[in-house]
Amino acid sequence: MADIDFDRVIAIAEEGGALAMRDWKLDKMADKTWEKSPGQIVSDADLAVDRFLRSELEKLVPSAGWLSEETHIDHSSAGAELTWVVDPIDGTKDFVAGKTGWCVSVALVQNDSPIFGVLVAPAMKEAWVAKAGSHTEVNGRTLHASQRRQYDGCRIPAEALPPELNLTAVAKPNSIALRMAMVADDRADVVASTRWGHEWDIAAAHVIAAEAGASVTDALGKNLVYNGTHGKALGVLCCSQNLFDAAVQRIGKYVIEHGASH
Repeated sequence: MADIDFDRVIAIAEEGGALAMRDWKLDKMADKTWEKSPGQIVSDADLAVDRFLRSELEKLVPSAGWLSEETHIDHSSAGAELTWVVDPIDGTKDFVAGKTGWCVSVALVQNDSPIFGVLVAPAMKEAWVAKAGSHTEVNGRTLHASQRRQYDGCRIPAEALPPELNLTAVAKPNSIALRMAMVADDRADVVASTRWGHEWDIAAAHVIAAEAGASVTDALGKNLVYNGTHGKALGVLCCSQNLFDAAVQRIGKYVIEHGASH
């Protein structure tokens, strides 16, 4: 792999965040939004940030493939050695509602694994960065993932949780990437989804959380493989390594009883 200016990648993501902020105001609904499919909101800002990121990142590494939520995908880059996996605004529902739980997510995948990730959350004034095998940080501070050992009472980003689950609800950003980052920074213990999700939702957060010491797999505890032919995975599990077995057992039981969501 040729040398890549990762500082420039961070700068590009931050510039993308600044571009998005032009259309975001706290507690104010964003203009120019619509549903690209039932329940799937998109805004002019999503498309503007996507165009900017693609232009700048492709100039930085012309040989890399491209996989993004907002760009038409033909999967011609599947199997490429290097691929940018991008969500220009992860957590669009929070973005358009004037809430802070959204971010610009940029990952570089080599073969089938993310090797670099950056999440820029300008409304929260946080920037998360990780390089596989090297470091992971938020605003320059080294991350250490949750080490919780007991599942009962563990912290889960949620608006509310049934009391009988004996779990603790903590703040829930709409962005799944930011929820995974919370585990990386010991602000939460478990984040799980049984929905069929997309690589761009989790690729950057995957390397950030894994480098911090969290377990990151699909919902059933299997390895996540990126840069495939469909860009999807069966959910995600991001948790303290000490809770991994218990989490997989509980999620597996849920999937058997209720099935995976689409």
